[in-house]
Amino acid sequence: MVGLDFSKQKRLLEAHQFKRVFDLPDKKLSTSYVLLLACKNDFNHSRLGLVIGKKNVKLAVQRNRLKRQIRELFRLNQHLISNYDVVVIARRGFDEVPNDELQKQFMKFWKKFCL
Repeated sequence: MVGLDFSKQKRLLEAHQFKRVFDLPDKKLSTSYVLLLACKNDFNHSRLGLVIGKKNVKLAVQRNRLKRQIRELFRLNQHLISNYDVVVIARRGFDEVPNDELQKQFMKFWKKFCL
């Protein structure tokens, strides 16, 4: 059983971890405002990395809000995403997506990882 924590072991923190996912993605999921890349890992839990740049989401308040929401959605649904390193990349317009739509879209993403 996977716990509902989001400790450092469940985060992608270093450049080589992100590079591995960028270079060898096993799964890609995309919408007009976000791209998800995932790569199998050798751990018994999933890890999350976020790429939300200033170029695509101008205000720091919005970038931080999006990061908080995505981390929380990942934390609550990590049992659906076993043994993947997941990178979420923001595109333009991501900050304009309402919270409920963001939640629905990520629930669809996490369920697709089950397949």
